[in-house]
Parts: sequence; structure tokens; C-alpha cells
Amino acid sequence: MKTNFSLLFYLKKQKNYSGGNVPIYMRITVEGNRSEMATNRECDPNRWNAKGGRAIGSKEETRLLNTHLDQIRNAIYYAHQCVVDLGMPVTADAIKAGYLGKLSGTHTLLEAVADHNLKMEQLVEKEYARGTLNRYRLLERHLKFFIPLKYGLADMDIRSIDQPFLNRFDHYLRSDRNCANNYVVKNIKNLGKVLRICMENGWIDKSPFTHYKGKSKNVDRFYLDKKELAAIMSKVFISERLMQVRDVFIFCCFTGLAYIDVFKLKQDNIGTGIDGERWIFTNRQKTKTRSSVPLLPSASEIIDRYAANKVCLNKGSLLPVPTNQKMNEYLKEIADLCGIDKKLTSHIARHTFATTVTLLNGVPIESVSKMLGHTNIRTTQHYAKTLDIKVSQDMALLRDKLAGGCI
Repeated sequence: MKTNFSLLFYLKKQKNYSGGNVPIYMRITVEGNRSEMATNRECDPNRWNAKGGRAIGSKEETRLLNTHLDQIRNAIYYAHQCVVDLGMPVTADAIKAGYLGKLSGTHTLLEAVADHNLKMEQLVEKEYARGTLNRYRLLERHLKFFIPLKYGLADMDIRSIDQPFLNRFDHYLRSDRNCANNYVVKNIKNLGKVLRICMENGWIDKSPFTHYKGKSKNVDRFYLDKKELAAIMSKVFISERLMQVRDVFIFCCFTGLAYIDVFKLKQDNIGTGIDGERWIFTNRQKTKTRSSVPLLPSASEIIDRYAANKVCLNKGSLLPVPTNQKMNEYLKEIADLCGIDKKLTSHIARHTFATTVTLLNGVPIESVSKMLGHTNIRTTQHYAKTLDIKVSQDMALLRDKLAGGCI
């Protein structure tokens, strides 16, 4: 049944009003029943058109005020349509609740993301890395800006999230926030995970993410060459903390372990491999896959160096690993002291293991992939694509064979 619905913006003067700007309120009316709320904007009564519910004038501040009121009007009409589409009784309070993202018996997008993040936080260091949680928190922050800006709503019913919403969010991240392609795609995929959980909970019938077209692009992975790696290994630092961070970094360069995996490493993770030598046996935090890495001499020496370290003994850790933020701060200082122009991070050590330490020394890519704990060898192949020097070495061997009469 069609209902009579109207929206009015008006000035609400206080009883003791003596002059100046007056708060602007809006009134939603359905079949004679009203619901009111503040717009958080003010206007001089002398510059207000009561009949049109708009400010009068050509100044920039007047234009911005009227634009804001138009956004609210559009959002109220959108909320009205949502109430109709959901088959709920159309009342002034229901439309107001829809505008605020608080429709009774429904679930909202920000509510779903916040619930996901709360549960993830409770599992940090057990099932998730702190960095993963931070990425979902950034997603939540982006959505809190995006929804009011593009829809004029405080929140949105989860059932109203569709393909156009994802496309607009994608465009917003690229244009308004100037985000790179892979960052945008990762955020949309993270949102897709939340939507899949909503579908599993029965809050929505299907996820619009299945039709999202965004794809990550391969990017060049930075790593240290032999000269740069040697410079860091041979450098003597006055600061004990820099020495320790350098050792942790070099350990990662010769094991391929990610920061979180080294941070969680314990003596129990060191065992005897199939060859009778010391190996690292651990499960990767990111992919939960098994990673088995033979300990090279440089890595083995670092473990022995901290075998009696008091901090390690008290924490039960293998190495004195600082927080990731502190680690990267110290690595920047180390890079400056060693004259290295590249931005050193804990992850560059993993890239260095995959390239300079293994692939460039003839270790088959299948073995490198297994040690890195990659679930797909195509991930490892991204490292190999950047190694022009490896191509040069392989072609040099071919030239030698051809020169020797081999075909």
C-alpha cells in the first residue's frame, strides 16, 4: 500500500533565543506521524527560506550547506526505499532508523565489519597476525568515510550491499583516497570475506563479491644483491639493539621466514632433518602451511649466538625479535649506516632468501617454493621473473655448451 511520505528542513529556535544562527532540524512525516532529528548544521534565520527548506545566498558556505542538505534528502529517500524493499512497515521512525543504519531486526555493514574485527582481535597471535587485523581495521575506517560521503548514511543495511556498491567503493579508494591497484583489490577482497560470513550467518542470500572484476597486478619485489647482503653482514654496530636487529634480519635472509614466523620461533622448532643436519620445522602464520628449512651456516651461527640470551630464555623465544614497527625503524637506520638506498623491511629479507640466496645459486624453484611455504608455485615464480642475472647465467652456460659443439 502506498504511503504519504514527506521531508522538511526547518530552523528550531530555543525558547531563550536572542539572535544568531539557529540549528537546522529535519522532520520525516508518514501518514501524519512525525520523527525529527538534528542535521548538525546551523543557519541565520534572515538567510533561510522556510518554504523551500534551504539557505539563501550565493556564498560558498551557503552552497556547501545546501549541498549537505541535499545529501541528507537523498539519503532519507534511499532509506525510505530500503524500508519498502525490505517489506517492513513504512513509518517515520523506520525511515529515520534506516537513515541511521539501525533498522530493527536487520544487520548493517559496519556492524558486520566491526564484529569480524573484534573476533579476529581475540585470535591475534593464535590464528592471525597483528598486521592482518590492522588491514581489516583500515577497511572499517575507509567504509566509515565512504558510506556517509557517497550515500549520506551513517551505516547501511547489509542486504542493500550490491555490485554497484562494490564498484563505487573501488572507485572511491582509487580516486578519493589515491590508493594503488593491489591495495584496492585487497580491501575489496577483505570486504568480500566479511560478506561471505554474513551469507553463512543467513543475513544475506548471496554475496555480490562473486562478480567483482578487480585483479591484483604483479609488482617488482625488492631484494638485496650479494654486495648489499655482505655489507650488512660485515658491518659492526655500536648499538647492541642494532646488532640484534641485524642478526634477526640476516637470519630471515638465510631461512626465508616472514617476520611473524621468526617472532614465534622457539627452540622446539629446531630439529634434525632427513640429512641429519639442523632444520627449522614450523607452520607459516599466513597460510598455515608446513615450512621445512635446512639451516645454512650463517643462520645456525645466529641461533647459537643467542642460545644463552636472557631475554630469549625469559620469553622462550629463539631470537630477540622486537615488534615489527621497531624492527623496520631499526632496519632503516641500518640501511643508512651501510649505504644501502633500498628501503629495508623485514619482508625484503624473505625476498632476498628467494632470490640472492637460493634461486641465483641454482636451487630449483620447486625447493624454494616449499621452503617459503607457498601454497602455489606461481607465487614463487614472481621472484624468478625479476632475475635478469639468472637469465644471463643460464645463457652463459648455453653459450659454453654451444662453443663445445653441443646442441
